[in-house]
Amino acid sequence: MSDILNKDLQAFRSQINQIVKELHDLCIDIRHEELANTVSELRNRINEPFMFVIVGEVKAGKSSFINALLNTGKEICKVAPSPMTDTIQQVIYGEKEEEIQINEYLKKITQPVEILKEIAIVDTPGTNTIIEHHQEITERFIPAADLIVFVFEAKNPYRQSAWDFFNFIKDDWQKKILFVLQQKDLMDADDLTVNEKGVKEYAIKKGIEDPLIFSVSAKQELEGNSVESGFDSISKYIRDNITGGKAPVLKLTNNIEISRNINRRIQSGVNDRQKQLESDIAFRADIRETLDHQENKSKKQVGILVENLLAAYDKITLKTEKELSSGLSLFSLLRRSIVSIFNKNASAKEWLDGIANDLETNLNEELKNRLNDGVIDIADSIQQMAKLIDLKIKSSSTILKNNHEIFSNIAERRSNVVKDLQEAFARFMSRSENFTDESLFPEKGSIASNITTGSGMAAIGVILMAVTKGAVFDITGGILTAVGVMFAGVAVGLNRRKIINGFHSEIAKGRVQMDEEVTEKLNTYIDHIKGKIDANFNDFDALLEKEAEQIKILTEKQASISERLSTIEKEIT
Repeated sequence: MSDILNKDLQAFRSQINQIVKELHDLCIDIRHEELANTVSELRNRINEPFMFVIVGEVKAGKSSFINALLNTGKEICKVAPSPMTDTIQQVIYGEKEEEIQINEYLKKITQPVEILKEIAIVDTPGTNTIIEHHQEITERFIPAADLIVFVFEAKNPYRQSAWDFFNFIKDDWQKKILFVLQQKDLMDADDLTVNEKGVKEYAIKKGIEDPLIFSVSAKQELEGNSVESGFDSISKYIRDNITGGKAPVLKLTNNIEISRNINRRIQSGVNDRQKQLESDIAFRADIRETLDHQENKSKKQVGILVENLLAAYDKITLKTEKELSSGLSLFSLLRRSIVSIFNKNASAKEWLDGIANDLETNLNEELKNRLNDGVIDIADSIQQMAKLIDLKIKSSSTILKNNHEIFSNIAERRSNVVKDLQEAFARFMSRSENFTDESLFPEKGSIASNITTGSGMAAIGVILMAVTKGAVFDITGGILTAVGVMFAGVAVGLNRRKIINGFHSEIAKGRVQMDEEVTEKLNTYIDHIKGKIDANFNDFDALLEKEAEQIKILTEKQASISERLSTIEKEIT
């Protein structure tokens, strides 16, 4: 039966080892060196015995406790008046006594002690000294420990450094903890009871529902006074709950729980990243919505501006059309033709040139004023768009902090991208050229000729052509004869309708062209500025895209590990 059990345990170890390997790869993927080292150490210790880690302050009696627990009659862990344990000492089973220095902070002590076939014991430096060694303790032994034995000096178990270290063990790694009040022989029974009660209350306050507290005296145990030493109770607990064939299964379940703890911490970190991503996506959507809203608002202003321009255009061209119609009457043309005999400046051609100049001047002045006022309003609207975006950037929510337990590097990367965005946008806001577009309406040249080509001057050109090239007036042949006047009257009557119709047609074309061209140019300008504003978010958008991909991959890996840990746990138990 034991062979079958051993085979099953070996199979479970193999499965757990594979899962832990994948967990280690995951820690490398997220570039968390500390967790990667912890998981690597866990994997290295899967085949080792159930591990007790003894922690406590300097001179609390940890080394003496270990010597008394093993009770070999020898001082396995050295005890001296001054602190001796400046390194981590791992006591393990070996056929002969031997000390092996692993590195500056760790040595292994092998002993041919039967109980060490099932358990290994780790003696650590004091929690209130040799601070630089604590990292070695936490990285190499606390996470991989199967049981923490917290040793207090019985006469003063309330020192802050010990309980600070307890917080790390409890909060970060949720380890099973035994509380030991050592050196009880130095206290009377009543005072010891008070301190036992105090430690129990303190432990419950710290989140331990039913703390196990043992008061012992290593001195009495080593002197052979087992009845008074208190070691019978703790030895019985070990026999009933750990040794006697139970340790290997407990070791596996502990490995599962440690792996699950690390995986949960990664999951919690991934969840924080997901929350930050969702917040950033919402922020980005708000930016786009704001840009779209301001774009629509600005384009409505364009519509109002164009309506004002068209109203001015209609007023001026209608006035010109009336003047032209009146001037092309038979009487006006005859009068102008006769007068021109004596004054060439009074000819129909000069009159038409004057109408053309007046039309251009009036259009230029009126449209320029209305256009300038309207563009200023639109520019103000666009600047308001930029200011709103600037405020939203400055108030964007940060969930993933730079001191995040798992993803501080990701938080820092995001923080740098957001900082660069803020600085880039501040520079963008400070440069007026970002809100101008010289291609719209150049300052040089006539606004009328730029935005009403085909209307004003083209219409006048049609009129001039009809009059000068239609042989309506005899501007070179002297005084018109009566017959000539009658003929001219008939000819002008016919051409007058053609001229007015041509003028009206060209004016209508010009109106449509101005409507389309001004609307297109200003809307293009708005789109252009909107695009320039949005371009500031290119790096931020790239960050969101990369984050979404990475979170998806990490979530799938983490979920797979979690599911397999649960499956194997059910099989073992």
